[in-house]
Parts: sequence; structure tokens; C-alpha cells
Amino acid sequence: MEFDEDKIDEAVLALLHLTSFVESGIHRAWKSHDWDAMSRLHQKGFIGDPKSKAKSVVLTEDGARRSVELFRKLFGR
Repeated sequence: MEFDEDKIDEAVLALLHLTSFVESGIHRAWKSHDWDAMSRLHQKGFIGDPKSKAKSVVLTEDGARRSVELFRKLFGR
């Protein structure tokens, strides 16, 4: 089946907001999502490199802002 990777990336970024937290002033989120989508989000500048032993990933300032916007758009009432 063909699918729109950008829509997948938006959904994953929105879900990263759902699992996000701030630690020492840094926005982080659990990285238990599709690895291809996580790599694309890294390439787009929304998250730090997901290829590490850490169980969470750093959201960039732009990524944290956009994750909130997408979460509200996709899942808000």
C-alpha cells in the first residue's frame, strides 16, 4: 500500500508530544516509534539523532512547538 510519509511523520511528531517531558530545560520524548519516521524527523530538524542507547530523544525547539500544534490538530476536540 502506498502512503504519505509526511502524514506519518506528522502523526509520530504529534505522538512524541504525548510522551514528552522536560528534563533540565530540555524537551525529551520516549522514542518507541517507527525508526524510519524517527530518522526522517531527525533529518527535518525536529528531533536529535534517535540512534543512541538512550530510551528518549531530544526534541528541538521547533520540534517541541510543532509537536504541540500537530497534537492539537490531529487529536484535539
